[in-house]
Amino acid sequence: MTPKTNKTKTFVSALPKNIFSGFVVSLIALPLGLGLALASEAPPISGVIAAIVGGFIVSILGGSNVTITGPGNGMVIVLLSAIYTLGEGNLYQGYLFTLAAIIVSGFVMILLGFLKMGRLADFFPASAIEGMLAAIGIGILSKQFHIMLGNNNVSGNIVPLVLKFPFAIQNLWLTTNSSILAAAAIGVISLLIMVFYAKIRNKYFQLIPAPMWIIVLVVSLSYVLAGIGVNYPLTEDFLVKIPADVTSNLAFPDFSKVYQPNFIIAVFSITLIASIESLLSIKAVDKLDTLNRRSNVNRDLKALGVASIASGFLGGINVVTVIARSSVNVNNGATNRSANFFQAFFLTAFVLLFQEQLRKIPLAALAAILVYTGYKLATPKTLQKIAKIGKEQIIIFLVTLLTTLFTNLITGISAGILITFIIHIILNKSFTLFFSNLLKPNILMYKEPDGGNFYISVKYFCSFLNFYKLKNKLDAIPEDNIVVLDFSMCNFVDHTVMEGLEGYVDTFSKKGGSIELIGLDKHGTDSAHPFAIRKILPFATKLTPVEGNLTKRQLLLKNTASNFKWDYIPEKNKNADFLTNFVFFKSREIRYFYNQLKAKNNKVALMDVEFTEGAFIAREVIKTTVLHIKLDREVPVFTLDKEGLIKYLYSLAGFKELNIENHPDFNRRFYLSGEKPKQIQQLFTDELILFLESNPYYHIECNGSALLIIKKERLLSVQEVKAMLYFGKQLHQILQ
Repeated sequence: MTPKTNKTKTFVSALPKNIFSGFVVSLIALPLGLGLALASEAPPISGVIAAIVGGFIVSILGGSNVTITGPGNGMVIVLLSAIYTLGEGNLYQGYLFTLAAIIVSGFVMILLGFLKMGRLADFFPASAIEGMLAAIGIGILSKQFHIMLGNNNVSGNIVPLVLKFPFAIQNLWLTTNSSILAAAAIGVISLLIMVFYAKIRNKYFQLIPAPMWIIVLVVSLSYVLAGIGVNYPLTEDFLVKIPADVTSNLAFPDFSKVYQPNFIIAVFSITLIASIESLLSIKAVDKLDTLNRRSNVNRDLKALGVASIASGFLGGINVVTVIARSSVNVNNGATNRSANFFQAFFLTAFVLLFQEQLRKIPLAALAAILVYTGYKLATPKTLQKIAKIGKEQIIIFLVTLLTTLFTNLITGISAGILITFIIHIILNKSFTLFFSNLLKPNILMYKEPDGGNFYISVKYFCSFLNFYKLKNKLDAIPEDNIVVLDFSMCNFVDHTVMEGLEGYVDTFSKKGGSIELIGLDKHGTDSAHPFAIRKILPFATKLTPVEGNLTKRQLLLKNTASNFKWDYIPEKNKNADFLTNFVFFKSREIRYFYNQLKAKNNKVALMDVEFTEGAFIAREVIKTTVLHIKLDREVPVFTLDKEGLIKYLYSLAGFKELNIENHPDFNRRFYLSGEKPKQIQQLFTDELILFLESNPYYHIECNGSALLIIKKERLLSVQEVKAMLYFGKQLHQILQ
């Protein structure tokens, strides 16, 4: 009973913060709900209904912790298109048909939840999603810019509306209509409030969000003018239309087109974009959660589906998880789903108690809020950010953006996926890399016995097409563990994977664990950006230097070398003769070494080595990290490893197994061999044996004048490199 009591006590103690956060979020949700519905050509109240229904239902049934639900920016173009297409000129009838599509879409989302399709967003390239969001932003801007300037009768497609922006400003300059001028003045001032709100540092001013400041000011203006006997300059056509009694004027969906192709396309579009927007938002909000919890996305999909069904039957647009309001929720101290419940509660109170005031809100003020929202989605900084990642990402972004603007969202995102796949084939000069390996298992994961690290090796390729396989493995690992993620056998890693892994790295580090990527050091890239595409470079006869685009591991190795006051040499080097006189490499062909950390005195060097097993064994390429130490005196030739691990190999080299007197535990755990038993036994003093028994296993080999130390037949993480350097330094001191 104690855990349940503590849980209840924690929930009750957090209520004040969640109530306050829900109230602050409701101040944003009210104007945005009205505005997003208007932008979709739906009745303004339908957006508020979606926020209320979503808040109540998802807070009870959902699987996320601090997200906020309601109408979303991404749905504007989809709903607008559905209303126009299904209504065939009659916008209100199109809205009723769209309500039916929203309800059917809700059932589909519930099905997706049961089918565990919460990974849906993982199958879309990151730059294509950015292009889609930018297109949505331009779509919102295209019409709302005209409404902000007092033109409520504008219609048309996105691109023609954008091209009419200069004419809208010119017409405003020439007009003498007082209502249009007043609406434009309110719209421009509202936009300025949105732009400069963040620059006002007063903590009391910041308690009220910018959208609510706009609503408070424009509604107050109407009362001030009435108080001094001045006629309000705006007619009803320029104001928000709210039914006389909201509760008794709810619209009911029309299912008469349910079997028509346009209706099915609308359902598919609504489901796809709602799912993507929600899943991306949930993933982003999980990173903001101060308690570092991970949402149950499949449960959330089901809850959003139920909420959309209820909203549609009550006349509301569909319900999605929204990132902006969720961010505000987290920033105001919310800790659980009750904040979403309370924002719905306060919205209900606003609608029931302040209907008269809501009717005094100018459309231009709401349009200004949406113009700012649209600009934030389609800001030029997005293109600059994508350009830094790589030139190919610009192509993906622009193809998705332009296709969406000139066609629709479904065609746009499909074009983005297709162009991404084509670019990947061109970059790799291989069609078969993807098609022959797409269905093959490409992830190997196991927990290493010494140290307990999780090791994951990725083979063939890792892109948006199969990233879910890697995510499934990472999701199964407790986030307080250490993970070594090896891409040395992977020919190609795309931008979506690199960006997605960054989220996992952040999550694990917050929970006390870590993820380190290895094996990307010899992959080529056109950009120094950490999310750039990584492609394996074929090994040519002439070794090309690294072009300065070091991986995160290489940068950490460089920093480690600097801390030791050593040199760091990332370039490949084929002159590995100093390694071939060790028995370990006698039957192995060293191709080259790279990522060398070298002491100033040239006596100690750590490096990554790539080798094959030799002509008579399967020529699998193996990469490992080795430590080479030159000794100041002659030492008998010996090898030390785990008992029985490579006993046969060294017996072929003429080495004999040796036991150390009075150290049965050491003899049982280690395999020690060499050519001169007495000298070796003298070398292995009590101090040396105690040191070896007190440290993790390493393969140690001496050729008489130098030591070779190997930890595993894989590349080491930087953390493991530091441990090996420390081990080697201590061993060197004891032997000297």
